[in-house]
Amino acid sequence: MYKQILPEQFEKNIFDAIGRQWMLITAKKPDGSFNTMTASWGGMGVLWNKNVFFCFVRPQRYTHEFIEETNEISLSFLKNEYKVAYNICGKKSGRDCDKIAEAKLTPVQDGGFVYFEQADTVIYGKKLYKDTLKENGFIGIDPSQFYKDDFHTVYICEIKSILIEDK
Repeated sequence: MYKQILPEQFEKNIFDAIGRQWMLITAKKPDGSFNTMTASWGGMGVLWNKNVFFCFVRPQRYTHEFIEETNEISLSFLKNEYKVAYNICGKKSGRDCDKIAEAKLTPVQDGGFVYFEQADTVIYGKKLYKDTLKENGFIGIDPSQFYKDDFHTVYICEIKSILIEDK
């Protein structure tokens, strides 16, 4: 069971949650199909007087195709005992296999959102903005450390709901 909290009640250390523990970014197409991927880049804050999260997805990732076809994205933060799923969902493509089954994840569909029963925290977001990172936009960092020609798309999403495990 989950309970809904306000963004102001969110207590998870986002630097640890995203950067060290990781998350799943999931999107569902209008036809009902969905895909997920592991991510370790992103953040949360306030922008345009809205509580937002932002995430980054490379254009060649299968999940990118799903995000492009919807305005709704979910972030799932898995419980510790399910961390192995991050490796599967980060290394395998939903184009080639059923990585959800292989990762032993149980999808939950909630309107336009999909998350996973194994999550202790879920954040729903509605896309507000997207753009592709550009080589000439980097200041003080060499983009070749991270990129060849495949710059991430950044998505900024208004936080619509945060669900946490109700213990």
